[in-house]
Amino acid sequence: MLKSVFLFVLAAISEIAGAYLIWQWQRSGRPLLFAFLGAAILFAYAFIQTSQTFSFGRAFAAYGGIFIATATLWGWWVDGRAPDRWDCVGAAVCLAGSAIILWMPRR
Repeated sequence: MLKSVFLFVLAAISEIAGAYLIWQWQRSGRPLLFAFLGAAILFAYAFIQTSQTFSFGRAFAAYGGIFIATATLWGWWVDGRAPDRWDCVGAAVCLAGSAIILWMPRR
């Protein structure tokens, strides 16, 4: 369980960081190197996310909640925009959904 959570968080950070670098290149006039670095990090994200032991659909469905929570924190810590209570409630609901998808008993 700990390994899967670690991989999900690492994947989310990679996906968000890669997209953020491309965003910075497109919107803030950063050098083209930002776009290339962002693309390389997004490529690494694909390898991290697909190393989960769950089925493809389950891994990506559960990842959605982790991504949303991580993106909320990224916006706060990196972009300086604190989440409001509804951001936090929404992220918590998504994390609960991820936990249900991943760890509820199967028949």
